[in-house]
Amino acid sequence: MSLITKALLLTTAVLSALLAGVLAALLAKADGATMWAAIRDGGIGFGATLTLLMLTITTCAVL
Repeated sequence: MSLITKALLLTTAVLSALLAGVLAALLAKADGATMWAAIRDGGIGFGATLTLLMLTITTCAVL
């Protein structure tokens, strides 16, 4: 697999995790959480999503 394909795959994983983190923070804030709790929830959502995506990519032996 070429280097460009790997870079695009990793970029897509990071952007997907970023989107999931932002959505988690927005949902927490809409539920009435404080700003710091919403930021924490967004960070947890980002980290969990990125971890799962990287595990999936690694398990499929793409990288």
